[in-house]
Amino acid sequence: MQSTRPTIDILVATTSGNTEYLADQLNDQLTEQGFTTRMHYEPDYTELVNAVTTDTYWLACIASHGAGEYGDSMLAFADDLHAKKPPLDPLHYAVIAVGDSCYDTYCEAGRDFDRTLKDLGAKRLTERLEIDMSRDDPEKKSSTWLGSFTQLL
Repeated sequence: MQSTRPTIDILVATTSGNTEYLADQLNDQLTEQGFTTRMHYEPDYTELVNAVTTDTYWLACIASHGAGEYGDSMLAFADDLHAKKPPLDPLHYAVIAVGDSCYDTYCEAGRDFDRTLKDLGAKRLTERLEIDMSRDDPEKKSSTWLGSFTQLL
Protein backbone atom coordinates (compact mmCIF):
# COMPACT_ATOMS: atom_id res chain seq x y z
CA MET A 1 0.00 0.00 0.00
CA GLN A 2 1.21 3.49 -0.81
CA SER A 3 2.39 5.59 2.10
CA THR A 4 1.35 8.86 0.46
CA ARG A 5 -1.65 9.84 -1.56
CA PRO A 6 -1.14 9.93 -5.32
CA THR A 7 -1.24 13.11 -7.35
CA ILE A 8 -4.33 13.21 -9.54
CA ASP A 9 -4.25 14.78 -13.00
CA ILE A 10 -7.71 16.13 -13.81
CA LEU A 11 -8.30 16.27 -17.57
CA VAL A 12 -11.15 18.49 -18.76
CA ALA A 13 -13.07 18.31 -22.03
CA THR A 14 -15.52 21.18 -22.24
CA THR A 15 -17.03 23.59 -24.72
CA SER A 16 -19.57 25.58 -22.72
CA GLY A 17 -17.70 25.59 -19.40
CA ASN A 18 -20.15 23.45 -17.40
CA THR A 19 -17.74 20.53 -17.23
CA GLU A 20 -14.87 22.86 -16.31
CA TYR A 21 -16.96 24.13 -13.40
CA LEU A 22 -17.67 20.54 -12.34
CA ALA A 23 -13.97 19.64 -12.55
CA ASP A 24 -13.11 22.68 -10.42
CA GLN A 25 -15.59 21.51 -7.76
CA LEU A 26 -14.02 18.02 -7.75
CA ASN A 27 -10.56 19.57 -7.57
CA ASP A 28 -11.60 21.58 -4.50
CA GLN A 29 -13.00 18.47 -2.81
CA LEU A 30 -9.88 16.43 -3.55
CA THR A 31 -7.52 19.10 -2.22
CA GLU A 32 -9.68 19.43 0.91
CA GLN A 33 -9.14 15.68 1.41
CA GLY A 34 -5.37 16.12 1.19
CA PHE A 35 -4.79 15.08 -2.42
CA THR A 36 -2.46 16.95 -4.73
CA THR A 37 -4.06 17.66 -8.09
CA ARG A 38 -3.03 19.14 -11.41
CA MET A 39 -5.72 20.69 -13.59
CA HIS A 40 -5.50 20.26 -17.36
CA TYR A 41 -8.09 22.56 -18.92
CA GLU A 42 -6.54 21.98 -22.35
CA PRO A 43 -4.77 18.63 -21.91
CA ASP A 44 -1.39 18.40 -23.65
CA TYR A 45 -0.93 14.96 -25.20
CA THR A 46 2.88 14.89 -25.14
CA GLU A 47 3.16 16.19 -21.58
CA LEU A 48 0.58 13.81 -20.12
CA VAL A 49 1.48 10.65 -22.04
CA ASN A 50 5.23 11.07 -21.51
CA ALA A 51 4.65 11.45 -17.76
CA VAL A 52 2.73 8.17 -17.33
CA THR A 53 4.21 5.87 -14.67
CA THR A 54 2.73 3.34 -12.26
CA ASP A 55 1.98 6.30 -9.97
CA THR A 56 -0.07 8.19 -12.57
CA TYR A 57 -3.77 8.75 -11.93
CA TRP A 58 -6.07 10.53 -14.38
CA LEU A 59 -9.56 11.73 -13.52
CA ALA A 60 -11.16 12.71 -16.83
CA CYS A 61 -14.21 14.98 -16.91
CA ILE A 62 -15.47 14.62 -20.48
CA ALA A 63 -18.37 16.54 -22.01
CA SER A 64 -19.99 15.34 -25.22
CA HIS A 65 -21.09 17.92 -27.79
CA GLY A 66 -22.67 17.84 -31.22
CA ALA A 67 -22.69 14.32 -32.62
CA GLY A 68 -20.87 12.89 -29.60
CA GLU A 69 -17.63 14.82 -30.09
CA TYR A 70 -15.26 15.71 -27.28
CA GLY A 71 -15.53 19.16 -25.73
CA ASP A 72 -13.40 21.69 -27.63
CA SER A 73 -10.71 21.91 -24.95
CA MET A 74 -9.74 18.27 -25.49
CA LEU A 75 -10.21 17.73 -29.23
CA ALA A 76 -6.48 17.75 -30.06
CA PHE A 77 -5.64 15.43 -27.15
CA ALA A 78 -8.33 12.93 -28.18
CA ASP A 79 -7.23 13.06 -31.83
CA ASP A 80 -3.62 12.35 -30.84
CA LEU A 81 -4.65 9.53 -28.50
CA HIS A 82 -6.64 7.84 -31.27
CA ALA A 83 -3.97 8.37 -33.94
CA LYS A 84 -0.85 7.47 -31.94
CA LYS A 85 -2.30 4.71 -29.70
CA PRO A 86 0.37 4.89 -26.98
CA PRO A 87 0.72 1.96 -24.56
CA LEU A 88 -0.76 3.14 -21.27
CA ASP A 89 -0.38 -0.01 -19.16
CA PRO A 90 0.95 1.80 -16.05
CA LEU A 91 -1.90 4.39 -15.99
CA HIS A 92 -4.79 4.32 -13.50
CA TYR A 93 -7.88 6.29 -14.46
CA ALA A 94 -11.53 7.12 -13.91
CA VAL A 95 -13.99 8.90 -16.20
CA ILE A 96 -16.89 11.23 -15.54
CA ALA A 97 -18.92 11.53 -18.74
CA VAL A 98 -21.20 14.55 -19.05
CA GLY A 99 -24.03 14.81 -21.54
CA ASP A 100 -27.71 15.39 -22.11
CA SER A 101 -29.97 12.35 -22.48
CA CYS A 102 -32.24 14.12 -24.96
CA TYR A 103 -29.52 13.41 -27.56
CA ASP A 104 -28.80 9.96 -28.94
CA THR A 105 -25.07 10.63 -28.50
CA TYR A 106 -25.52 10.97 -24.72
CA CYS A 107 -22.10 10.80 -23.00
CA GLU A 108 -20.50 9.34 -26.16
CA ALA A 109 -17.17 11.20 -25.79
CA GLY A 110 -16.76 10.00 -22.19
CA ARG A 111 -17.66 6.46 -23.20
CA ASP A 112 -15.14 6.65 -26.06
CA PHE A 113 -12.40 7.96 -23.75
CA ASP A 114 -13.06 5.16 -21.25
CA ARG A 115 -12.98 2.52 -24.02
CA THR A 116 -9.85 3.99 -25.60
CA LEU A 117 -7.86 4.07 -22.36
CA LYS A 118 -8.92 0.51 -21.56
CA ASP A 119 -7.91 -0.63 -25.08
CA LEU A 120 -4.50 1.03 -24.58
CA GLY A 121 -3.94 -1.03 -21.42
CA ALA A 122 -4.78 1.53 -18.73
CA LYS A 123 -6.40 0.32 -15.50
CA ARG A 124 -9.90 1.61 -14.74
CA LEU A 125 -10.26 2.30 -11.01
CA THR A 126 -14.05 2.35 -10.94
CA GLU A 127 -17.06 2.36 -13.22
CA ARG A 128 -17.60 5.44 -15.35
CA LEU A 129 -19.95 8.02 -13.89
CA GLU A 130 -22.46 9.43 -16.36
CA ILE A 131 -24.09 12.76 -15.59
CA ASP A 132 -27.24 13.84 -17.40
CA MET A 133 -27.25 17.63 -17.42
CA SER A 134 -31.01 17.72 -18.08
CA ARG A 135 -31.92 15.47 -15.12
CA ASP A 136 -29.08 15.18 -12.58
CA ASP A 137 -27.64 17.53 -10.01
CA PRO A 138 -24.04 17.34 -11.31
CA GLU A 139 -22.34 18.49 -8.11
CA LYS A 140 -24.32 16.14 -5.88
CA LYS A 141 -23.95 13.11 -8.15
CA SER A 142 -20.22 13.64 -8.69
CA SER A 143 -19.55 14.30 -4.99
CA THR A 144 -21.19 11.00 -4.04
CA TRP A 145 -19.19 9.17 -6.73
CA LEU A 146 -15.96 10.91 -5.66
CA GLY A 147 -16.23 9.37 -2.20
CA SER A 148 -16.04 5.86 -3.63
CA PHE A 149 -13.32 6.92 -6.10
CA THR A 150 -11.00 8.22 -3.37
CA GLN A 151 -11.38 5.02 -1.35
CA LEU A 152 -9.75 3.16 -4.25
CA LEU A 153 -6.62 5.33 -4.28
